[in-house]
Amino acid sequence: MSDTEVKIKMEGLQIGMYVSRVDRPWSEMPVLMEGMPISSNEDIDMLNENCNYVYIDYSIGKPASPMYYLNDEAAVEDIEIMDLGKNEFDLLRKETYQEEGTLEEEMVNAKEIYAEVNHKIEQTLDDLKHDKAPNVEVLKEAVSETVNSVVRHPTAFKLVLELNKTDNYSYNHALGTSVWCAQFGRQLGLDKDNIKETAFGGLILDLGKTKIPESILYKQGRLTTDEIRLLRSHVDLSIQILIENDDVPHNSMRMVATHHERADGSGYPLGLKNKEIPICGRIAGIVDSFDAMTSKRPFSTHTMSPHDAITALYEVRGKQFQKDLVEQFIQTVGMYPTGTLVELNTGEVAVVTAINSLKRLRPTVMLVLNEDKKPRDDFDTLNLATATDYSIKKALEHGAFGVKMEELFI
Repeated sequence: MSDTEVKIKMEGLQIGMYVSRVDRPWSEMPVLMEGMPISSNEDIDMLNENCNYVYIDYSIGKPASPMYYLNDEAAVEDIEIMDLGKNEFDLLRKETYQEEGTLEEEMVNAKEIYAEVNHKIEQTLDDLKHDKAPNVEVLKEAVSETVNSVVRHPTAFKLVLELNKTDNYSYNHALGTSVWCAQFGRQLGLDKDNIKETAFGGLILDLGKTKIPESILYKQGRLTTDEIRLLRSHVDLSIQILIENDDVPHNSMRMVATHHERADGSGYPLGLKNKEIPICGRIAGIVDSFDAMTSKRPFSTHTMSPHDAITALYEVRGKQFQKDLVEQFIQTVGMYPTGTLVELNTGEVAVVTAINSLKRLRPTVMLVLNEDKKPRDDFDTLNLATATDYSIKKALEHGAFGVKMEELFI
């Protein structure tokens, strides 16, 4: 299979495509040569009468929408199983990563990378609002540097992101989802190239929302049926923005096309179920939901704590999301994810700076307020895995007791 071939459903065929392979020998097809351009509706009808699926070559003809891509049984990233859990994840795992350096050391790198990435993403979102094509290569370079940081140390860049959160939800959500995708890919043991594709997919999931009126995006209160339909069209709009760009990786496109699909068939735009959703789309759905729940959204006054968002995901495992994949994500972020504000049993307030892989309920924290909820003179670090006199009493909402993450210096 060539790099420019894609296996697609029959309903995805359009005039202008080039069919490079079919699901049977060409000798059984009513055509004279192997390979055929689709020149008419009659060609489409003939293919539908004879085939269950086909391969198209988008280097020769028109590309297909990723929503019509079919899993290729030979590809690891397209495994057609849902709850085989360990078997699936064993097949996905290519690397086992070790932390390089300390959190403090990687924070220095992460801050420099963030400064560069910040401008590139904001420029892209602004370009889209003015009907300019996104510079995919620039975005891929930004994602590459972010992934390198996450691979070296999985929590540093996320902490920098928390420290620099803005009021721009679209920007925060795009970068936040990308970073979580990178961390998830690292946890799953994907090779670095696949982590980059996954992180890039997370970054571009909602580009189509730049074409949706802000009156709908930011509307407080219930949306009408027509408004919901328009909002959901952002998936197709994203695909339209990206599909003509050959630099967008296939798996990133598939993430865009399927990140709102759900395992029980309740998602959109196609109502795919279980194994019909590619693994990259299942990853995107979980990460997108988690980051949205924990982000301050302009149409909602309520923001979940990361702990509450993890609990919410856990409650729908095996329903909306693949059970084993949710549990893998929790292994990635911990029950108290990096950046979570918590109150300890002593009454002190702290922010989670690192999760402990063996004791997920006892992360490493940085103390920021004393028992009277007053700022501490020193932001001491405490590893709850070894400091057994301390424990987490409860997770707090972002900004509780006036704590401003952007004013904390780690």
